[in-house]
Amino acid sequence: MGMHGAAHIVWDWNGTLFHDNAAIIGATNAAFAELGLEPITLERYRALYCVPVPKFYERLIGRLPTDAEWEIMDEIFHRYYAEHRVGCGLTEGAAELLVEWQSAGHSQSILSMYVHDELVPLVRGFGIEPHFIRVDGRTGPSGGSKAEHMVRHIGALAGVAGVDPARTVVIGDAADDAVAALHVGAQAVLYTGGSHSRASLEGVGVPVVDTLAEAVEEAGRLAA
Repeated sequence: MGMHGAAHIVWDWNGTLFHDNAAIIGATNAAFAELGLEPITLERYRALYCVPVPKFYERLIGRLPTDAEWEIMDEIFHRYYAEHRVGCGLTEGAAELLVEWQSAGHSQSILSMYVHDELVPLVRGFGIEPHFIRVDGRTGPSGGSKAEHMVRHIGALAGVAGVDPARTVVIGDAADDAVAALHVGAQAVLYTGGSHSRASLEGVGVPVVDTLAEAVEEAGRLAA
C-alpha cells in the first residue's frame, strides 16, 4: 500500500466490522414500542440517526425523551439487541481485510461505543481478536460522544505501541467516528453500509466509501 509499517486503523465495531443492522433496527423499534411510537424503517433510521442518541430520539418524536423514558428505552434496546445479535455476523470480507492489513506490517485496533464487557467476548468469538493491538468498548454510561473515548484510546495506543495519530485512520459508519478522529488529529474514512446514509456521511468532509475494501485502500492512501 506504499507505506512504511507505521500506519494504524482504528475500526468501529457496530455497523462497520459487525454487520448488525437488523438487530439495531429491531432493538430500536422494541424501545419505541415501549413509548407507543411507530416502528422505524432502516432507511429512515439511517437518514436521521445521530449521537448522542437522545438527540436521535428528539429528531423522531419532536422532543428529547425524559430521563425516565431514556432509561427505559436504553434498557430495552440493549436487552433486545443482546438477544438478536446472535443472528448477525462480520461484514462481508472483513476477516480477510484484517489479515491483509496485519500481514502488510500495519497495526489496528477497535474502539466501540458498545459495552466493553460484551464487546470483547464477541470479537473473540469471531476469532479475530489476535489481529488487534487493543479492543476498547464503552465502560461508562450510554448516550455520549465517541470523541472522549477516542482520546483515551489513542493515548493508550501511543503508550503501548507508539501509534502516531497523524498516521492513524478511523474507519466507521457514523459521522461521530469522523468527529472523534479529527478530535485527536487522526483521519477518517466512512462506510455507507451501517447506521448512516451516504448523504449524511458526505456532509462531514471525509472520504465516503461503499465497501470495507475501499475503506482500507483509502486508509492506506491517507496514512502513507
